[in-house]
Parts: sequence; structure tokens; C-alpha cells
Amino acid sequence: MASSSARSASPLPDPRRRSLVQAGGAALVIAFAWPGRDANAAPADGDLALPPPKTVDKNRVDAFLRFGADGQVTVFTGKVDLGTGIRTALAQLVADELDVGMAQVQLVMGDTATTVDQWLTAGSLSISVGGVELRKAAATARRALLEAAARELAAPVSELEVQDGRVSVRGVPARSVAYGAVVQPGTLEMRVDAEPLLKTAQQLRLVGKGIQRVDIPAKVSGEFTYMQDFRLPGMLHARIVRPVVFGARVLAVDDREARRIKGFVRAVRKDNFLAVVARSEWAAVKASRVLKVQWSEGTGLPPPGSIFEDWRNSPVAKQELMQNQGDAPAVLRASERRLAATYEFPVQTHASIGPSCAVATLDKGALVVWTASQGPHSLRDELAGIVKMPVEAIRVIYLDGAGCYGRNGHEDAAADAALLATLIGQPVRVQWMRADETGRSPKTPPRVIDLEAAISPDGAVSAWNGEFYISTNSVVLSKPFDYPLLAATETGVLRSGNWVGSLHLNSAIPYRFPVVRVNTRQIATTPFRSAHLRSPGRIENSFANESFIDEVAHALRLDPAEFRRRHIDDPRGLAVLQAVLRRAGWVPRTAAAKPTADGLAAGRGLAYVRYNTNSTYVAGVADLTVDLNTGEVKVQHIFIAHDCGRIVNPDGVANQVEGGVLQAVSRTLMEAVQWNTRQVNSIDWASYPILRAPNVPRVEVELIDRPTEPSFGAGEAAGTVVPAALANAVFDATGARVRSVPLTAEKVKALLERLKPLAT
Repeated sequence: MASSSARSASPLPDPRRRSLVQAGGAALVIAFAWPGRDANAAPADGDLALPPPKTVDKNRVDAFLRFGADGQVTVFTGKVDLGTGIRTALAQLVADELDVGMAQVQLVMGDTATTVDQWLTAGSLSISVGGVELRKAAATARRALLEAAARELAAPVSELEVQDGRVSVRGVPARSVAYGAVVQPGTLEMRVDAEPLLKTAQQLRLVGKGIQRVDIPAKVSGEFTYMQDFRLPGMLHARIVRPVVFGARVLAVDDREARRIKGFVRAVRKDNFLAVVARSEWAAVKASRVLKVQWSEGTGLPPPGSIFEDWRNSPVAKQELMQNQGDAPAVLRASERRLAATYEFPVQTHASIGPSCAVATLDKGALVVWTASQGPHSLRDELAGIVKMPVEAIRVIYLDGAGCYGRNGHEDAAADAALLATLIGQPVRVQWMRADETGRSPKTPPRVIDLEAAISPDGAVSAWNGEFYISTNSVVLSKPFDYPLLAATETGVLRSGNWVGSLHLNSAIPYRFPVVRVNTRQIATTPFRSAHLRSPGRIENSFANESFIDEVAHALRLDPAEFRRRHIDDPRGLAVLQAVLRRAGWVPRTAAAKPTADGLAAGRGLAYVRYNTNSTYVAGVADLTVDLNTGEVKVQHIFIAHDCGRIVNPDGVANQVEGGVLQAVSRTLMEAVQWNTRQVNSIDWASYPILRAPNVPRVEVELIDRPTEPSFGAGEAAGTVVPAALANAVFDATGARVRSVPLTAEKVKALLERLKPLAT
């Protein structure tokens, strides 16, 4: 069953949220609560008055759910909403399973004292894993509540029905009782049924509907409490002072100039961790600028011009075969016709538009940290090692921040605040600056990929071989995905290192060839502190695979769409490919398009990916123009077909597809970290440009809903097709193969210059 959503991601006017609030005379307060919104913030009266700790045993129903006498259902989830809309989608799942209305559901997200550890909000697993856990808890609770209501109403469970949380005897609506009236102490102190009777697709009322996101009204009105808005009475403000030169250490500190600034409190140093603390944010900023620090020489960085060659020649920690069918090297050696290409993907960073922020306080021997981290439970373990406190004495609470989609500076800012709070014994807010967020947050490792194909005499692919030079995870701490935060390495708690996620995924190809070998060479160390960025590994690997598929198709004089069709076995994969071709009005193409009289060449490119090779299906077609005089690439239109199984909220899925596509367009066209052998130079929007509103393409999304299939994720898959689709479109327009990202005007123009002698 397919549902179609044609949407245009067009530039919007800036509503100036802060200005609206100020003009209306409104005052921001600490906490808000509305249906589906988490209520994690502390009140503004000076008393933390946080909700008391409760069971977080993942096996117990009451760890996930609480029923109020007023009919409200509070859902406790370890997943957090990074702007992806899961606050709404998870509420839909629970409301449907319990037969309550959306307005009756309120979520508490990512509070380590009250919510279950459901792992990071990552890997597009919030619905497919976290949502299933919530459904099972809700189904178990519904059964228990129906049994309690049956006793109250003196009727068998089989004769009961539920609407909006009120249980009644079928046909006798007057004989009814609310959930809240039958919940007694201990009612939900039961184990979550491992295989409860879940609602069927036909019984679901809310799942599959495009329900308005519950967080949007308060975000539009300016009432929403973002992490950067959060305040505690009497808190101090801090700026962390870190070296410009990579790897430099603190030798000496002189704070005499800083002491002259009104509101300055003190400089705080522990080993190489250095901060200034003041009574106002502006005083902290000024103090950080005048603090005199003597730094060591630093460790330096590799030359940027040779980064890919250096990466290829770096020590390999291990190798792992992802596919190995037949003897690809032997077939390639024996083949008279071979194709080969090398693809490169640069070092990139999140460059979150809102710099990271966190607030921490040490209250009665307990440390409480408010953060926008995607993994509050994991972060708590990391903080324990930094501040030398037992995990049980630390509470981490999530508040929405700037979207990260991986590990940016949020966890670092939280560690900074936690360490300062324990060192000075007062509430403290740490706000990173733009240079911190762009320059100091973790980077992706570079990527080099070699691909080869053997072509048989009858014009078929007889072998495919891939060598992927990727990063390995060089640190494993107390549990997976712990990470050496800056505060940890600066205080000597941990050595430097990286955890980059599963970068080997999607190196395997989703196509049928008789002989296939795909090998990953996992590099031991990275030049930068590296971490996962949206679609880690999948976007880079798919760029190479889908670009090379196009090269092979062109060499065989086959339409790229037809070539893919011939080699996809999966019916759902074929369906998503056919959907995007139909939506885009694809016309077979076997040669580069002819330029127009104004020097613009129009091109169209295609790419197909099954995320992780076992999850969401996505296919994309990109339309763009290339200025043959300047090399500038402008993307006009991107079509996406998307199959993530059962769709919980089609509007939310379409939002995620559009957002992922636009971020991937930005990463493909312009994003690459700049540095020299001493320091990172990408510290602002001029040195790390991102896609601007005038250049946003139209995005059309076709969603394929499969109500009877499991739900897959929607946050990361769509972006994986974008780099290859754009590169293939450049070839379609010009005949030039762009095998490295970003597709800058300078790079494309240089490729076009090389083609001129061939054309003559």
C-alpha cells in the first residue's frame, strides 16, 4: 500500500522566535507541559523539585508507564527527540495500544532517574526498537487494566471495550470505569510480556496518520524551553578556554586582566582543563578573551593536501570481509576488460547551527546535568569517570538542543559543566561559542574507497571488488559508545581516541553479481578526534558504490535505471526504484546531455540504497545544472521514494526525509573541514559554509507504507542516496566524473577543463 506525499522544502522567512516573545511581553520560564511534551526542566522558583527517582527496570511495566486519576498517561522513554518528531510518533504508538487519545499522553524523555535506558537515540532505531518496547509495555498494561476493570464491572474481559482510556461493557456504556480508577498501588509492578497481544494493523487508529507534531506550537510561540534557554537561579556562567593549536597543553595562566572585568568570579584549572566563571554570560565571554595563557607547542596535524594518501597508507588495525562470493581478484586478473575508480570523502563536522550548551549543579551530594545529549544514560557513565562520582549520584536530564544526528559538542559541553559544578560547588551554565562548535566538536574520519569491476565478453559484470579504507573504533570504555570527551582527556582521565560507529555498513552492495568481494581496511587512528555524523559510513560507502554502478552502466551503454533493475533481487527494492522513476518521469539516458546556449548543462542522476543492507529502502533522482564556465553546481529538484515498513506518522517521516536530503545536499556540495599543520581553520560559517536558503532544492517525497511490516527508521536513510545522485547528475550533464566530495565549483571546473582536449 503506497501513500504519496509531494512536499516542497522551500525557503521560509525567519520568524525571529526571540523577537516575537519579546514583542509580546512574554517571559520564558523553566518548565512547560503539554500533550506529548517531556516535562524534564526544573521549575523557576529556586527549588529543583525534580520528579523523584522511580524504577527504571526495563523488564517492568511501571518503568515505562504511569496512569493518573485525571486520565493522563505518562510515558517514560530513554529515547530523546533530536528534532526528529519521535515525541509525537512514540505517543501515537502508546495511545493506540492503550486506546487513549493523543491529548492524554505526555512523554518524559531521557531522564536517567526516571526513564529506562533504551540505548542511544541513534541508528534510526527509535521507532523500530524503542517504539516496540513501548508498545509491549502498553499492551501488557492494557491487559492488566482490563482485568482490573472486569472485576470492577463484574463482566468478562471479552465483553469490554475501551475508548479514550475509559473501559465500558459493550453495549452498556453507562457501566464504565476509567483506567485511573482501577490502577492501584502495585497494579503495574509486573514484568513486560515478551510476546503480548499487540494491536493488528486493522485495529490501529492513530498509527499511519499524519498527526501534527506536539512540540511545534510551543516552538512557534517561543514558549519551548531549549537547552540554551534553560536557567537555574543563582547559576554562574562559564566559557572553556582551549588552545588554537592542535594538541597544545596549558603551561601557565595569568588572570590579572580578567579580574578587572565586572562580574568575573574566577579562573578554574584542573590539569589542561581551563575555564573562566562569571556572574553573567557576557562577563564570561570577555574574561575568556583577556585571560593570558601560555601554551605548549602542540602535536600538530597532517598536511591537508596529502590526507587521502596518508589515510590509505596508515596502519590498519584489522580487516573484515563484508561480502566474499567467488574469487573476485582471480576473475579480475583474468578479465580482458576491467573498470576501476577511487572515491574520496572528506573530513566533515556537524556544525550545528546552535552551539552546544549544558547546565549542571551539585545539590546535596548529587550531580544533576541538563544536556541535549543523544544518549543521557551513556553520558552519565562517562561523567562518572570525569568527576570521580558513583554513577548512582549523577542524574542526566535531556532538553532539546540544536539537532546533532550523531555526536557533536553536546556531550562535551555537558562534561564541561559537570566538571565545573563539582570544582566550584555552584550551579554553572556552559555555552560553547561558534568557533568551539565548528572547530572543536568531533570530526568524521576521511574515506578512501577503491572499486573494480570485470566485464565479460558478453557485456555482463563478472566480478565486483571493493576495498574500503575506513576508521575503526580505537577506544572501548565502560560500555559501547562511551567516548573520550575533551574534559576527560584534558584532566588525564582518558587518552584521546575515537568511536565512529559502524562505518563498514553499506560497503556491501545490494546488487546481484556472480562474484563479489568487499573488504574493509579499518585504520587504527584518525588525525582528528572522530565520532559518528548522520548516516555514519553509509553515506560515504553508498556514494562510492552508487557512483561506480553508474560508471559500469555507462561503460556497458545501459541506462542506469535499467542496469539497476536487472541486478536487484529484492521486490521491495525494485518497488522503491520503480516508484522514484515514475515520480521523476525518468527517461532512459546513455550519454551526457547537451549544454544550453547560456552555458548551463542540465543533468539527472539516480541512486538506490537499502540502509544497512537490511533496513529502509530508498531511491533518489536528482536534477541539477552545471555552469560550464564556472563549474558551479545548482540542485533544482530531488525526488525520493522511501519504504520504511509501517509508517507511524507520514508527516513526520516526510519531514525526516526532507531534512536528511537537504543536509546531505549541503554535505555533498560544500562541506569539508579546512586545516593546516597547526590548527583547524573551519571555525565559522565563512570557513565551513553550509547550504543557504536560496539554494535549497525542491524535494518531493513518495512514501510507501507497508502497515503489516515492521517499522524501520527514517532519520538517516534518505541522505545516503544524495551524494551519488548528485555526482551521477553532474556526469549526465557534462560527461565529467566527480569522484570526490564536495562538488565545489573549483573541482568541477578543473574536471571540465580536462575534458576540453578530449572534446576537440
